[in-house]
Amino acid sequence: MAATSAATFSIGSTISLGTKVSQLPQSKPLSVRFNSQNTLATFSGLKAATFVKCESGSSFLGKESGAALQGAAAPKAQKSSQRSQHNLNPQASYKVAILGAAGGIGQPLALLVKMSPLISALHIYDIANVKGVAADLSHCNTPSQVLGFTGTSELPNSLKGVDVVVIPAGVPRKPGMTRDDLFSINANIVKTLVEAVADNCPDAFIHIISNPVNSTLPIAAEVLKQKGVYDPKKLFGVTTLDVVRANTFVAQKKNLKLIDVDVPVVGGHAGKTILPLLSKTRPPVSFNDEEVQELTVRIQNAGTEVVEAKEGAGSATLSMAYAAARFVESSLRALDGDADVYECSFVQSDLTELPFFASRVKLGRKGVEAFISSDLQGLTEYEQKALEALKPELKASIEKGIAFAQKQPVTT
Repeated sequence: MAATSAATFSIGSTISLGTKVSQLPQSKPLSVRFNSQNTLATFSGLKAATFVKCESGSSFLGKESGAALQGAAAPKAQKSSQRSQHNLNPQASYKVAILGAAGGIGQPLALLVKMSPLISALHIYDIANVKGVAADLSHCNTPSQVLGFTGTSELPNSLKGVDVVVIPAGVPRKPGMTRDDLFSINANIVKTLVEAVADNCPDAFIHIISNPVNSTLPIAAEVLKQKGVYDPKKLFGVTTLDVVRANTFVAQKKNLKLIDVDVPVVGGHAGKTILPLLSKTRPPVSFNDEEVQELTVRIQNAGTEVVEAKEGAGSATLSMAYAAARFVESSLRALDGDADVYECSFVQSDLTELPFFASRVKLGRKGVEAFISSDLQGLTEYEQKALEALKPELKASIEKGIAFAQKQPVTT
């Protein structure tokens, strides 16, 4: 159950065509795949694809480089099986809104999302300073039209007809702060924004980034319930950064090709509630007890690592933007009919006794289609103990969010 990508997000990688290598920067609107032993290693977060598909929208490569790449791919495409596809003009047809787009995560996230060939309109919203961001982004030669919306009076229009809503709004962590310290501020922000989503685009996929996700996701769920539009399959807590970090750290530790590495991360999205299942790493790799402890702790504390390194100047904004953009791209692929999209996410779940739990899920046009329960089977003793140990803290965070939302009447 690995993911393939019809429109693969890849930043700063190179493209290999058969035995000849073209050193070209691979931007999101362009991916080529071959059904052979020399399969192009196109990064989709889980594995390389296994069939030919050449897509070219507006991209950083320009027309000449794009045409050369397509020309090199065409002969192999003609020899591929009936499963092969050759689609040179993906249709940009989806609308994405980013709420909190002028912030440290919002700006780089908006830039990365702007690169998608699947998006026809990118709506960016914030309480201030967003018009300049919109003007700046609008100069990028990718298909989507960018519109900026400022202040609560323009919030409803920013959400009209939107397919995916991403919420990174809120205050960032500072040195000495935990994600839970952000609760009192960010809880109200998420509540207000999700109310607007419920009123203006209730059928959209909703991606919650604002921390603490272990509490803000349950807040969003309660608000949607109170509004009568809750669809648990379309509400996601974005935990992709934990997977991105796990893949990176494991590849570095074991000297593996990063493109091949996939580590499922389950639980929640704060401290010890983050549980990388190192025994489920693909490709299979062995870890001694010391390595398991070291990697687990680093993945759990990676956010703090960045906060401390920035010395009060911010939190993990760039890596979070990258991870969030990856999850947006996965959602768009699912909406577009890709039947092989898998990501880890904090969602309403029945995998454990907790009402919400992060695990690997299969995404489809209607949201979550399946939970990958096999990830929680055959755990090591260390992982099983860690799973049981994280539950009380995660349960408390979930209940804190639910209690907050139930005490706060929604705005009609």
